Amino acid sequence: MKIRIRLETRSFEEAMKRYFQLALTALSMIAVMLITAALTLRIALHGHELSVPNFSGMTAAEASDAALHSELDLTIENKFYSTTVPAGRMLSQAPAAGSRVRRGWQVRVTESLGPQQVTIPDVAGEPVHQAAMDIRRMSLDLGTMAHIDAPGDPDIVLAQTPPPNAGVDQPRVSLLLSSTASGASSAFVLPSFVGLSYSAASKAAAALGLRVWYIADTPPTPPAATQQTVTLNANGQSITVPVPAAPVVVPPPVGAVTGQKPESGYRANKGDAVRLIFGAR
Repeated sequence: MKIRIRLETRSFEEAMKRYFQLALTALSMIAVMLITAALTLRIALHGHELSVPNFSGMTAAEASDAALHSELDLTIENKFYSTTVPAGRMLSQAPAAGSRVRRGWQVRVTESLGPQQVTIPDVAGEPVHQAAMDIRRMSLDLGTMAHIDAPGDPDIVLAQTPPPNAGVDQPRVSLLLSSTASGASSAFVLPSFVGLSYSAASKAAAALGLRVWYIADTPPTPPAATQQTVTLNANGQSITVPVPAAPVVVPPPVGAVTGQKPESGYRANKGDAVRLIFGAR
């Protein structure tokens, strides 16, 4: 009886050992399979990766050839003026040179337009169609066009960005246009005149029906009255009488508007006055 119990105990222990051996073997095989799958996935994901070339300084044709050779999709996304990079060559790129990407990845580049050689036209007060023609005539692009309720005709340029004759980094001019007021009220939101010349600001204000006053940094000095000797009779008697000073002719201010009162965003009505500040604020 004891021998039989011992045999059964030994058989159970051997069976458990075989079970654990089988389980360990199965776990080992699963681990190997997972490692193999991970390696395969890594190779599949990174096996077709490549390093992005450096397109900076290349011409458009050279950059296109380099992208085609690297099996990348090259897109010229922007054009900027530059005083250091000649026109037609690449200024910057995204992703950066040396980045690891997959084949067929899109690389966006910025092309240089060279030094700025155009003058920003003054289109304030013009209808939008005329303003668009004047902008394109200067080899510039028409940028964003926003509308604001204003009295008078619709689609009249009230302001522009950048202002006339300004230095710019992009060949793009955005416009603020008038639109027909939605209600019976003549009130509207006052736009910003900062950065505009006196001529452009006056045109924009006139299109809104506003009166313009200005405050200059150095007001003109009126001339002093002069003295003049005049003969009163035939005996040669003469006296000195004052001669009134000539009327002061106030020249328009130079430079750009540096401030305004009321400020932009305030409620205004046709016939209101806006004060434009030139020079130091």
